[in-house]
Amino acid sequence: MALPLQVEVNIQDCFFASVPKATTVHITVEQPALNPDPVCPDPTATIALSPDRPPAPIPVPTWQHWFNCWLEQMAADLPSRSDQVITRYELSLRLTDDREIQQLNAQYRQKDQPTDVLAFAALEVETPPIEDLPIDFPLYLGDIVISVETAQQQANQQEHTLQQELAWLAAHAWLHLLGWDHPDQASLEAMLQQQTILLQTIGLTSSYDSGEN
Repeated sequence: MALPLQVEVNIQDCFFASVPKATTVHITVEQPALNPDPVCPDPTATIALSPDRPPAPIPVPTWQHWFNCWLEQMAADLPSRSDQVITRYELSLRLTDDREIQQLNAQYRQKDQPTDVLAFAALEVETPPIEDLPIDFPLYLGDIVISVETAQQQANQQEHTLQQELAWLAAHAWLHLLGWDHPDQASLEAMLQQQTILLQTIGLTSSYDSGEN
């Protein structure tokens, strides 16, 4: 009998007013475990939110459902260890503004400008081999940071909703956490095609050009 896969998603909402503090979401998927792209402050910290911000277009349970679907869809790409089956994974998702993501972009990518999404794969940095990590804790995949301001601008340009743009960016970053990259046009097109598949698994369509998100 296959063991259930679990993902803990630490959602840090620094943009919308609907989530007053960081929220941990637990996702369980009935799938055999199989084989990934750190920055955010303490995910348990209380976050001060502006009362004039709009309500979040994607509630926490929806994020939970999306990553649930993507975990199942990409099970073959999940990192694994030779001595036992990994069934628990973890990542963080931070929703922020252009100002903060520009600071992170300058610090970690030497690009002093806002961007739409950043992905920091935990297993790409110098860490002990997976087999040396404690088995009592989830395997940390990394951090996703999305600028809601840039996402809204791109949604307007593509003439679709902010919800769809956030889903597209989250899917792109999810693939980076699993080791996908796009150093050339061919790999970028393959990644965008996989993003389209991920959106289809959560009931969304893709209406993007071939530009990089």
